[in-house]
Amino acid sequence: MTHPIRALEEQDEPALLRDQFRQLLRYRALLAVGVVVGLVGGGYLALSGSETYTATGVVLVRSATADPFATGASADKGINIGSERQTAVSDTVGELAAGALAKDADPVDSGDLLAGLQVTNPPNTLTLRFSYTGDTPEQARSRAEALADAYLEHRRQRTEDSIENMAEGYRAQLKPLEEKRDLLEDQVGASEADDVSSARANLIVSISELSRKISELRALDTTPGYLNQKPVAPEEPTGAGLPMLLGLGGVVGLALGLLLSWVRLVFDPSVRSTRELVRSLGAPLLGTLPRERGAADSLLAIGRSGSRLAEEYRAVAFRLAYDPAFTETRRLLVTAPRGDNAAAAGAAANLAAAFAEMGRDVLLVEADLRTPSLARELGSAAHEARPPRWVADDDGTWPSGSRSNVDVPGSGAFTLVAGRRVDNVPRALTSAPVGRLVAEADRPGTVVIVLAPPVLSYADAVALVDRVAGVMIVCDPREVHRSDVERIREIVSASGGSVLGVLLHPGRGRLGSRDRKKSSRRRSGPAARTDAQEEPEITGDPTETLGLRAFDASAGRR
Repeated sequence: MTHPIRALEEQDEPALLRDQFRQLLRYRALLAVGVVVGLVGGGYLALSGSETYTATGVVLVRSATADPFATGASADKGINIGSERQTAVSDTVGELAAGALAKDADPVDSGDLLAGLQVTNPPNTLTLRFSYTGDTPEQARSRAEALADAYLEHRRQRTEDSIENMAEGYRAQLKPLEEKRDLLEDQVGASEADDVSSARANLIVSISELSRKISELRALDTTPGYLNQKPVAPEEPTGAGLPMLLGLGGVVGLALGLLLSWVRLVFDPSVRSTRELVRSLGAPLLGTLPRERGAADSLLAIGRSGSRLAEEYRAVAFRLAYDPAFTETRRLLVTAPRGDNAAAAGAAANLAAAFAEMGRDVLLVEADLRTPSLARELGSAAHEARPPRWVADDDGTWPSGSRSNVDVPGSGAFTLVAGRRVDNVPRALTSAPVGRLVAEADRPGTVVIVLAPPVLSYADAVALVDRVAGVMIVCDPREVHRSDVERIREIVSASGGSVLGVLLHPGRGRLGSRDRKKSSRRRSGPAARTDAQEEPEITGDPTETLGLRAFDASAGRR
């Protein structure tokens, strides 16, 4: 029992994320630009900034207490560490520290001094960490210590001022009580009344209480805190350093490159992914051609040993051979969306060789009559073949006299009907001889492959769709636009055909195209160049395929 293969869901989040990541990686130049900008910025910050040094001192804050060793004494009594942190960076502390530094021959304004100070409080502690950043190690050490000492001095003065104010208030309460006590003592000497003695005793108790409070205030330990860690001159400058800044610059640059790639992706009209291409075209993906060295030197990959490109063509041929839509007619129209038709020509020739390798009788028809090059690309592999009976008495127009056999080493041979420039391309493609060529697919074991010009550049492919119903699109996914794919599907469907699938190729760079042109010139030879000079120039205007008018060679030369 066979189970159907479950297709990927359109909203499968991992698959969508992978597709989006692949789409961003298409713009490697933008990613590289972002990384380079980040590295340059990090290097500039590391090399242009002056070296700074940071010294740190730790202060333990404590409150005033009468007996720090008493049971239950708490060091954080009355201390709000957040307020103390704000006090440590106040102008008062800055002025005290600036005054102390001025005595040590380091004159500095309090505002500039506080600009290099950072006070932090480690969690769940009563300590303040004084960190000062200076231009030299000694400057950082001396100023951090001066600021810590100024804070402790300010806190000690504030505590002593509070004690003095409270004692002054107690003394103000004590003075009238002492005067009244003295008055009662004079009355006690004259009279021994009980009420006078009782009032005098109460006054003495109040006076004793106030005196005790004043004594306790004067006995308080007003130590504001301790400098647990004295600042030490740092040995190395602070800061991220060149390696870390370069690393951070690379990360930020990569993020910038991803952002630029995403913006480019949003405004890119080309197909974003293979999934979108298949969905827009309404046809399956037949295969993806690998990039292979030496592929530009010869058109046929099949016949070369150890070729991954040949194996991919064989896989595509086997898939088509078992496709019900193809096996019903055994006709295949190979074309590209627009632009260069070299990839479609290579696919048509290699598929013909792959079908010949399967033992099929293959007829490859080059219907590109504007820029025919298939026979020249195949070179010495093609040799003249005897035409069939129905073209023996033809008038010499295409496709008569264009048939040749192409030998594929180790795979067999197929028949090629090479293209040739004609005066009227639409009339030649819709002629009866072309119909008889396509009808050869009706013979058992015969496959007809037709190579047509780009479907969106000329109407030649559209003129053949009614005879060759199965269409295969050969394109580079990075160059085809979404609107072009939808238009191809509409054109093929309106013409009575169907898209059997799409074959993706990696595209050719400038160097590959240049090498291919040079190899084509070498294979063509002087005779081919002479023929090309005598041929009328094809302008590539798509409107030329719409009317069945004769080609005026003299007008083209003007």
